[in-house]
Amino acid sequence: MVAISPVAHKLLSYVPFLLVLIDLRYEGVNGRKDGGVENHLEMGKKLLAAGQLADALSHFHAAVDGDPKNYMAYYRRATVYLAMGKSKSALPDLSKVIELKPDFTSARLQRGNLLLKHGKLDEAESDFKKVTCVWDADSREMRAECFIQLGEMGKAISDLKATSKLKSDNTQAFYKLSTIYYNLGDHEMSLNEVRECLKLDPDHKQCFSHYKQVKKLNKQIQAAEELIQQEKYSDAVSKYESVMKTEPNVPQFILNAKERTCHCLSKDQQPAKAISVCSEVLKADPQNVNALKDRAEAYLQDDQYEEAIKDFESAKEHSENDRQIKEGLERAQRLLKQSQKRDYYKILGVKRTAQKKEILKAYRKLAQQWHPDNFQDAEEKKKAEKKFIDIAQAKEVLTDPEMRSKFDQGEDPMDPESQQGGGHHHHFHGGWENFQGFNPFGSGPFNFKFNFN
Repeated sequence: MVAISPVAHKLLSYVPFLLVLIDLRYEGVNGRKDGGVENHLEMGKKLLAAGQLADALSHFHAAVDGDPKNYMAYYRRATVYLAMGKSKSALPDLSKVIELKPDFTSARLQRGNLLLKHGKLDEAESDFKKVTCVWDADSREMRAECFIQLGEMGKAISDLKATSKLKSDNTQAFYKLSTIYYNLGDHEMSLNEVRECLKLDPDHKQCFSHYKQVKKLNKQIQAAEELIQQEKYSDAVSKYESVMKTEPNVPQFILNAKERTCHCLSKDQQPAKAISVCSEVLKADPQNVNALKDRAEAYLQDDQYEEAIKDFESAKEHSENDRQIKEGLERAQRLLKQSQKRDYYKILGVKRTAQKKEILKAYRKLAQQWHPDNFQDAEEKKKAEKKFIDIAQAKEVLTDPEMRSKFDQGEDPMDPESQQGGGHHHHFHGGWENFQGFNPFGSGPFNFKFNFN
């Protein structure tokens, strides 16, 4: 059984009696001229109106036995069953009515109500679709309830928006709309709808309580997004942690907050944390393009180029025309190719996120360690000379903003074949002899040979 909301229960409880009263006036619908059947129907109708349900039921049994193809006999008997609270007995009779007279709206609407009550949502939806009048607020509210139980929130929203216009002062429709949007993670639309409820009734308890919650959450999310715009990513992460504390029970808000946290960590050059949070998001939503892009960027920061390529390719499958994905994929492919050649970050033993001060410190330590003057053996000296040149080139590339930017895009500024035209071309030619008199503690050549004695 599917749980039905209190509003739906209320509607369901009223409808049988309303239909009974309406259909007591339904005269002359039976085309057959069987006097006995007509008498039973007439007597049953009077007894039903008088509240004598058992006696009325006996007459309707007789009418059905007397004419098994009289749809009104089945319908009258179904109304008595409903009045007696025997909905399971009413259902077959209503189905028989619809079989005999498919355009009998009252029977189809009533069967839809019962199917909804018994959790047979697909069948209920089918009946409601066939009978719902676009101008009838009550039937659209019932159909909206059916859509909610089916999880078809877009259709439920459409019906509820209609009922909010068809009925004046329909605070319940606005409240329900607000809660649907809230559960979908749309805090802005939720806030709009609950405000409409409070405009109609400022003292509405449900709407006011819900309004306070949505307003608090909305304020936190807006603050977090402003921090992201200001590139204050660490503060934004803290704010989204507050969002998850404010609303820990709606999965969509948790997922949205984690997605934005994943973005912030990636932007803040915290690859390990970013990869972890992005992976949580993708476990729940494998086609989340934003999380795929952010995790790919984090993989690049962590030198996991093949993993980055996989994420960019997955993102491309779901968003073919995204230029950011196309450029990211090309960059990842260049970086993978580059990593298979010479990596200046690895040469100096620093991370891609290293600041200039850290790069210079690493360079000076390595230059001192690998200066060829430290080695006497010819083979070792030759190896040291090559290592020293690599260290010097790495320092030159990574301390020059333009050259470092090129390298970070997958282009080697020291490799003529890698150049795409223009910019700096700083190449060391001729090997170690050009480094004679080179000072590893400075920024260029000097007029003395540097020795470590």
